[in-house]
Amino acid sequence: MPFDFLAILAGLGFGLSLIVAIGAQNAFVLRQGLLRSHVLVVVAICALSDAVLIGLGISGVGLIFQQVPWLMVVTRIGGAAFLLVYGFLAARRALRPATLEASEPRSLPGLAATITTCLALTWLNPHVYLDTVVLLGSVANTHGDSRWLFGAGAVVGSIVWFTALGFGARLLQPVFARPVAWRILDGVIAVVMVAIAASLLVGL
Repeated sequence: MPFDFLAILAGLGFGLSLIVAIGAQNAFVLRQGLLRSHVLVVVAICALSDAVLIGLGISGVGLIFQQVPWLMVVTRIGGAAFLLVYGFLAARRALRPATLEASEPRSLPGLAATITTCLALTWLNPHVYLDTVVLLGSVANTHGDSRWLFGAGAVVGSIVWFTALGFGARLLQPVFARPVAWRILDGVIAVVMVAIAASLLVGL
């Protein structure tokens, strides 16, 4: 049906508009892609997490955050703390270029550490709940019977974006063959993490 197809396209466009931005999760995916370290796992976790969150939003779970204010406060504090720690680690990497050699396997986090970090950056970030569960869920429900098709479109957008970011990052490999490029990237990541953490705390 034409309307159903339009709902999918609307979900795709709206989903991409929310996810295509400089943030904690995207910065992590980009860095893993550049290092070619556990990229498939990271992309899968991010895309699957988005799918679950979108489904929760369409199901009406977003109302919980609106009716239980303290839950969002706890999420904000926990998320800010984690982002500050991650930002500190990124800043330390930027100041210590010797630790940025991707050619040394020992310098790369293991699978368990990568999964833990990816899950934390996704599920401890209040912006994810506000954007995906509350905002996207609310917009999806305006489409009535086609709300799940709208959500499906948003899920497709998430899969496409994280796949392109994670596996497309290797195209920038020649640029990041120089240590200074890694220092700049980690410096930017540190600033982004601290800025997001500050915005979460200011909003309390």
